[in-house]
Amino acid sequence: MDNFLKELPELAKEKHIENKKYFAKLKKRTPKRLDLIMQDLHDKEFNKTDCLACGNCCKTSSPIFTEKDIQRISKHFKMKVVNFISQYLERDGDDFYVLKTAPCTFLDLSDNTCSIYDVRPKACREYPHTNRKKFIQITDLTLKNIEICPATYNIIEALKLKLPL
Repeated sequence: MDNFLKELPELAKEKHIENKKYFAKLKKRTPKRLDLIMQDLHDKEFNKTDCLACGNCCKTSSPIFTEKDIQRISKHFKMKVVNFISQYLERDGDDFYVLKTAPCTFLDLSDNTCSIYDVRPKACREYPHTNRKKFIQITDLTLKNIEICPATYNIIEALKLKLPL
């Protein structure tokens, strides 16, 4: 996994234009069964992928924190929402709440476990979003996730083989 993680940014860069063109074609002729195909590819990949062996998403990027996430996590810490926000979060360029720091404050780097796993943000629970309904609507996000998540890279490579355009 370590070698693949080191190679992933370069691999993703090499495939970026190809993937962007692929998604553009896929948007023009979206198969009705795309979400089912993505769900299957996602399940197959995560049957063999151990996120704890990687943790790259938590080490390099921040999820978006919704108001519900903030309330739930603040309650978990027995903190006031305003204090949680001021201690851990900031607004990004799109005016979303994200973590102030990377790696994630709640990541234990010794074993890639999450100290708030049971109350983690929705974006973390759904990451890398490759099994989401209406997948075709998040191809821009997927292009970014290919650079971060080895499983996403593998899923999209498998999709291109399954649905050549």
